[in-house]
Amino acid sequence: SVDEGALDEAFRLIDESHAQLLDDRRTLEAVTGALRDLVPEPPEGPPGPTGGFVGALAAELGIRPATLRKWERAGLVRPRRDPVTGYRRYDEADVRDARLAHQLRRGGYPLERIASVIAQVRSAGGVEPLEAALREWHDRVSARGRAMVAGAAELETYLRARERDEEKATA
Repeated sequence: SVDEGALDEAFRLIDESHAQLLDDRRTLEAVTGALRDLVPEPPEGPPGPTGGFVGALAAELGIRPATLRKWERAGLVRPRRDPVTGYRRYDEADVRDARLAHQLRRGGYPLERIASVIAQVRSAGGVEPLEAALREWHDRVSARGRAMVAGAAELETYLRARERDEEKATA
């Protein structure tokens, strides 16, 4: 506790909390920016019952099939395997994730950050539900930041009062 002279430890914990909040805020901004800038390009026709192959999706995005395989290894896309041929097949969610990954890569985002964004899209159940979740997330991040500022102000008030008490005791 701060009373027991562990002020440096208290400051370290506060710094770590602020660093985590900043990281959360950056992730939120990345997800929000990616969704805002995402211009869905519906495919020419509806995908077949099991989706498209790696070559077709790569051509649609203007990337090499090897890039999609790299994204698969990074967890950005999760294509199913055709039970007969063993080829990768991309369903609507995979195509959405690949488009989002492609856009974020063009924006310079690292694969780790993109994986975080796509995980948020998946957990929300798609882009549309994620928009509402992002508003709630933004509100929570803002409330946490405000609470941290209020807590820091309270700590400063306490420390000043303690210093005054110590000065009075030594005077």
